[in-house]
Amino acid sequence: MIKNNGCTIMLMNEQTKLTKNHYKIFGLSWAGWVFDFYDLVLFTFLISQLQSSLNINAEMLSLCLGLSLFATGLGGIIFGALGDKYGRKRVLQWTIIIYSIGTLLCAFSWSFYSLLIFRFITGLGVGGEWATGQTYINETFPDKLRAKFGAFMQSGAPVGVIIASIVGGLITPVIGWRATFLLSIIPAIMVIFVRRYLNESDVWLENRDKYVNKNIFQEFKLLLTKEHRKIFLISLILCIFGMSAYWFTYSWLPTYLENERGLALVGTTLGIVLIQCGDFAGYTSFGFVAEKLGRRPAFTIYSFIMAISISMITICWNQIDAIPDLILVFMFLTGFGTGFFGGFGSLFSELFPTKIRNTAVGTVFNLARGAQFVTPVIITLVATYFDLSYGIAIAAIFALLVGIWIWTFPETKGTVINELD
Repeated sequence: MIKNNGCTIMLMNEQTKLTKNHYKIFGLSWAGWVFDFYDLVLFTFLISQLQSSLNINAEMLSLCLGLSLFATGLGGIIFGALGDKYGRKRVLQWTIIIYSIGTLLCAFSWSFYSLLIFRFITGLGVGGEWATGQTYINETFPDKLRAKFGAFMQSGAPVGVIIASIVGGLITPVIGWRATFLLSIIPAIMVIFVRRYLNESDVWLENRDKYVNKNIFQEFKLLLTKEHRKIFLISLILCIFGMSAYWFTYSWLPTYLENERGLALVGTTLGIVLIQCGDFAGYTSFGFVAEKLGRRPAFTIYSFIMAISISMITICWNQIDAIPDLILVFMFLTGFGTGFFGGFGSLFSELFPTKIRNTAVGTVFNLARGAQFVTPVIITLVATYFDLSYGIAIAAIFALLVGIWIWTFPETKGTVINELD
């Protein structure tokens, strides 16, 4: 409850029924994440055209992919702190403007180094989007619905990848990579204008007076104080395991399916779409499982499914290829297991207080994602001596680690987020 001119007003996350404001916040945060992830992943579907047009080799592409991921980490940390100081709504608009500009500039790349700079700008905006959107939702939705809608927001990622695969696999061969980058900023621009009609998080509004004017570096210092250090570090480790499982799977997956498994471009696109349909099912179901069984069991169930399925579509491909339907099943289940990502937002929001919540969520998630700048390089090196299947299969190890490491956390199911700390 909050007081306004002597009247007691219920916080949005204390309301028993969802209102239009809840659905606006969710819908626009979700849409922003769709186009955010679309812009990040689209690049992987344009590799062949970029190589021939700009004379880029595989090592240079790995560097470009890696630097983009590093930039997402940096952007997430910066905008995470800014979100605690200036508000969730305002920073969401800043991030989408920045990654839209980066995508637009990519259309005018004239060399490898210009492309590198423009992808770095795109990554900065992409990194700031997720944490702010998740914090926004988790602060404004009722406790019993927090995990569900946090996971629902994560479902924007597979939708973004599906759109990227369709555009990159079917439309780009017709219109070219430059026109593809140009077209890709249109949906993001639409979201920028619509977001003006959102309400700010009332939890943040009630807490801001205590810290809104402080130096943002103080927020990072708080993460390393005795009170928050342990939970920050184990959260970072969990997220590194999860990010490694994801990016070892997806960074070279289209190339792997096309070049090593002999799938045509359309077949590769359909395979990616199938996996992303699994992603969507995993994200949207994870919240229900997390609310029913708890955060920790849900993480373990989904990450173990992902680990087994990745092994099947990589190092065990030849063993199950005789039964084509099994390949399709394990492609879907690979995506479904990725659903554990739907739990990061609610878990981290429940672990940290309002004054550093966005900083913590942004720093943890995006330090882990930024650390993945080495992933494309490692996969390329492994493929040099073996093949891409072994490089991608490393993801299964990290997925197993997610399911084990989550048990170092306290169970946060039912945590109340309405403190005026």
